[in-house]
Amino acid sequence: MVATGPREWLHSSMKTDRFVPPPGAFTRTVPIRFSHCDPAGIVYFPHYFDMFNGLVEDWYTEQLGVNYANLILGDQHGFPYVHIETDFKLPSRMGERLDLTLLLTRVGRSSLSVVIVGHVGGVERLRARLVTAMTSLQTHQSVELPRALRDKFETYMKQTGHG
Repeated sequence: MVATGPREWLHSSMKTDRFVPPPGAFTRTVPIRFSHCDPAGIVYFPHYFDMFNGLVEDWYTEQLGVNYANLILGDQHGFPYVHIETDFKLPSRMGERLDLTLLLTRVGRSSLSVVIVGHVGGVERLRARLVTAMTSLQTHQSVELPRALRDKFETYMKQTGHG
């Protein structure tokens, strides 16, 4: 495709972004449903954030072997997002199956930097960068990540080539 101006170049380059999850990366497939879509038949952007949260919950439980519900309800820890930015590159439509891959890029004292890539057939549709902090549900203040949890995060980073 020949770009005729800055906007066309930007749009055409986004269409060619390829993505292959690194070995060991946690990926889940989300069927795009009617309830996710706006009247144009594409995902209404706030629904992506709900999908991201579901992916993170599944990652804790299925990949790390940590019961996410118990962290919240039993241990009384929260994991609010303190920063989110998302590049929406291509729309996703009802009936498609969107793969979401979670990559961990940084482990802080009480926070995690996460990248979630949405892709279909090896073509990147969106990329989100999120920071989540571990907090006490009693004080709503950040708390230091426990060593056992930190070790699981660092292991995941290494196995996906980000550590």
